[in-house]
Amino acid sequence: MKDHPHPLLACRTSGVLLHLTSLPGPHGSGDLGAAARHFVDWLESAGQTLWQVLPLTPPGAGHSPYQSPSAFAGSPWLVDLEDLVRQGWLAARPVPDFDPRHCDFERVLPYRMAALRQAWQGFCENANQTARDQLAHFTAQNKDWLDDYALFMLLHERHGEPWTRWPAPYAGHDAAALLALRQQAATEIGFWSFVQWRFQVQWEELRAHAHARGIHIAGDVPIFVAHHSADVWANASQYLLDDQGEPSVVAGVPPDYFSATGQRWGNPLYRWSAMAQDGYRWWKQRMKHLMSQVDLVRLDHFRGFESYWEIPATSPTAAEGVWKTGPGLAFFQSLEESLGVLPIIAEDLGIITEAVTALRRECEFPGMRVLQFAFGDSARNPYLPHNYQPQTVAYTGTHDNDTSVGWWQKASAAERDAARNYLGALVDSEFHWAMIAALSQSVANTLLIPMQDVLGLDSTQRMNTPGQARGCWRWRFEWSQTDAALAHRLKIMAHAHGRSTFRQTLT
Repeated sequence: MKDHPHPLLACRTSGVLLHLTSLPGPHGSGDLGAAARHFVDWLESAGQTLWQVLPLTPPGAGHSPYQSPSAFAGSPWLVDLEDLVRQGWLAARPVPDFDPRHCDFERVLPYRMAALRQAWQGFCENANQTARDQLAHFTAQNKDWLDDYALFMLLHERHGEPWTRWPAPYAGHDAAALLALRQQAATEIGFWSFVQWRFQVQWEELRAHAHARGIHIAGDVPIFVAHHSADVWANASQYLLDDQGEPSVVAGVPPDYFSATGQRWGNPLYRWSAMAQDGYRWWKQRMKHLMSQVDLVRLDHFRGFESYWEIPATSPTAAEGVWKTGPGLAFFQSLEESLGVLPIIAEDLGIITEAVTALRRECEFPGMRVLQFAFGDSARNPYLPHNYQPQTVAYTGTHDNDTSVGWWQKASAAERDAARNYLGALVDSEFHWAMIAALSQSVANTLLIPMQDVLGLDSTQRMNTPGQARGCWRWRFEWSQTDAALAHRLKIMAHAHGRSTFRQTLT
């Protein structure tokens, strides 16, 4: 598809996987404020070049960033409240006694939303003309997705979910009804545009801070979107929905390493034939938007572009389903024709066929290898580092895995013996560092380590358990858990293994 891979994926780099909500901070969850900039500085001190985050979009069901009401919007709950105070739009307010190592979303999200609404009121009353012009410019520049998102959020607050149960003109995305609504509720709609504007301003400032220190940001794009989302509501003809707008079939994966009954994600599936007819317009818009925010893109569930698991909407699990042919190479060729070289990391975990691997290689996207998967059979296991190719992104684990310490504590005797034989002397005393060192020494160009593994944390600190609807995405850490010695250890390793040479400062 192209003559060479993206330069960031063609050289030896290393970095840390940490979602923004996991950062320290006083407001109950991490955000785009001072702690994010401090983490960038810590990464620089640790000799790292990459920071991988989870989707930046608003969380949805179960507080999951992979079930968002928008594929374009930034999460309102990542907006730095201190910035709004500095702008003079939000009065300093008492901060509840939030848990510093746990996101109590049931308390945090209402607290943050109340602050955002107060800031909007302060903006309406006190903002100078320059700020008002900047907001107007942002709204105009992003109207292709922002208009529908703001309307969707307004209607969500008024009528709940799913959108199929809204009054018929709104559920049907009737142009006249929506125009009247825009006029009647301009101030309420303006709030959602205001929040997105501040998200973008703050994100661009954070990214500039990272680039100035040689840190590049890897984002994440879920393959599917939530049914209750502005994207499905505004583009219903491009999804496999019934006459009432409900999914007739849903997304997921068959039984695998993570689940004996598979994973029933429940997302609506794309009507790929309709998307092909307009040249994948929505996908191009989505990828262009994300590529303006990040330097690399982890493309979730890459195998779904070759073939995807179609589950009847009436099925309670993912065990019942059939494979359907995805859009394949033509899809990526179309994206590249419009967007140029795609800086994509292909998430190719799970049931991977020769056809999926062939598609990834044709696209010249590096695949992922997770070391926790390596110790179950023989020396031919593709997750063992000696079997890697340079075009590989190596992980100790991902956000869906147990922590490496947790994995070790639960591993079978056979797995422990295999890990000891392969990883060497550090295994029993510092299993997580043995894992990190093995991957850092490998030929894989890219190494990414979950922050929990850097810190050596156990299963109680994992980010997500696939198939578990509640209690996930809540992990946070404190600065007291990090120190100069930890950063120095990472820096020495990156230098010794040739992973600290690509520290190009971006402007």
